[in-house]
Amino acid sequence: MERPQFEVARIVDRFGQQYVDECHPNSFIVRTLDALQKCRTSALGGHKDICDSCGEQRISYNSCGNRHCPKCQGAKQALWVDDRMSDALDVRYFHIVFTIPEELNQICLLDSNLFYKSLFECVWSVLQQFGYTSYGVESGAICVLHTWGQNLSLHPHIHCIVPAAGLTLAGNLKRITKKGKYLYPVLMLSPTFRSILLKKLKLQLNQSNQLPKYQSLLDDVWKKPWVVYSKPPFGNAQQIVKYLGQYSHRVAVSNHRISNISDLGVTFFYKDYRDESRVKPATLSGVEFLRRFCMHILPKRFVKIRYYGILSSKQKDRVKSLLAKKPEIKVKETRQERIVRLTGFDSRLCPVCKKGFMHTIELLPKIRAPTNVLYPTKILSC
Repeated sequence: MERPQFEVARIVDRFGQQYVDECHPNSFIVRTLDALQKCRTSALGGHKDICDSCGEQRISYNSCGNRHCPKCQGAKQALWVDDRMSDALDVRYFHIVFTIPEELNQICLLDSNLFYKSLFECVWSVLQQFGYTSYGVESGAICVLHTWGQNLSLHPHIHCIVPAAGLTLAGNLKRITKKGKYLYPVLMLSPTFRSILLKKLKLQLNQSNQLPKYQSLLDDVWKKPWVVYSKPPFGNAQQIVKYLGQYSHRVAVSNHRISNISDLGVTFFYKDYRDESRVKPATLSGVEFLRRFCMHILPKRFVKIRYYGILSSKQKDRVKSLLAKKPEIKVKETRQERIVRLTGFDSRLCPVCKKGFMHTIELLPKIRAPTNVLYPTKILSC
């Protein structure tokens, strides 16, 4: 794939200091932006390679590896999906999405770490409850947190991949679904999710003495219909892998969606779901773009992909054995060999002659005192 002309790193380089001065983000967000700005530049060091066939030489700089960097997710996503492929059970899977009313964004911004943690807990509580009441089993789920909408607005929601199987109280594996068409009744999922989450939020706000301030907001969202979206079951493991890859390692905006960076701001494309998903351009000032982008930088060490029930690390091997699925003989591969197999791209291949392979002849150290570091004037939350 051709390298995009415009990147998030360039936006940080151009507007980052202005954003820091105006919004005063915390030090973790600043360090994240700094990592994105330095990614694949001389600041992080690199190596000089030479082709063993044509003698072509090139310099490659190191990646930052940050999970919010648009340039560092391709290989991670491919490897993660490959691992999930090997873990896939021989059952149908359903896709369920739990969303919340936008009014709750105010509470989310108070403490995003606590809010997202509560969101995960409530989602699994609902799925676990319906597994027991509908089928008498403990099912499982892979849950992936997303926090953004197409225009970079705050839109927390959780995508769940749920297997049509579960463990009974006797420890036996039982395949579940209602005539193979749906897993749980969506019209019942929504009010149950609303009740559990609002109850938890009220308790947390009460503990922090902020409940009176947000009581009317909670009363309003209680009256609104909540949306829990459920798709039909997937067919096979290949479709599961293809689908999971779309959601597992996304960032708020990819570099390919950015069409221009100028003094007027940043222009990027988004899908307008209210207008038949038509692709439209949107322009934000550089500071506003970074402010929205940084709303989706997850708290330090926060886990955005979680495994529950029979898909957790404690249960999956046992469940596989109950399915009587023959264990596959895995061929030992290096990480580089796996990436080549999964992506079809070999970074070792000479970009000029396409025949020889590049070999490192010199390591380039990191720059110890880079000049492009962002420093916050105040360590506050934006």
